[in-house]
Amino acid sequence: MIVYKQTTGFSQTAVRDLYEDANWSAYTKDMPKLMRAISHSLAVITAWDGETLVGLVRAVGDSETILYIQDIIVLAAYKRRGIGTTLLNSLLEIYPHVRQRVLLTDSTPETRGFYEANGFQSCDKGTLVAFAQL
Repeated sequence: MIVYKQTTGFSQTAVRDLYEDANWSAYTKDMPKLMRAISHSLAVITAWDGETLVGLVRAVGDSETILYIQDIIVLAAYKRRGIGTTLLNSLLEIYPHVRQRVLLTDSTPETRGFYEANGFQSCDKGTLVAFAQL
């Protein structure tokens, strides 16, 4: 059974395993920085299978006018079980009053399908435009 918690009480090893499973190595090159970023997030919700961290969503923002979903990540072996959707919905339920909910991610069919199924619209298909400096 998957248990969901709003917490930052987890080990660096658990976080590294989760991010490396998704090939998010840009994050894991500097684990102290990633751990600080997580601890400074507006909200962090995690998914656990026993003692194993299997998913995480975190947000940054001002909690009033904008909520930026920074990371949503689920171990590959646990995908397609509704964990990502539960994490996302749990985060959004904390901030129902925030009108602007945004994220920046890749455009794979799997990613597009996930966010569109969860009520997000891609800026390249609407009247908005997104800019980033990476």
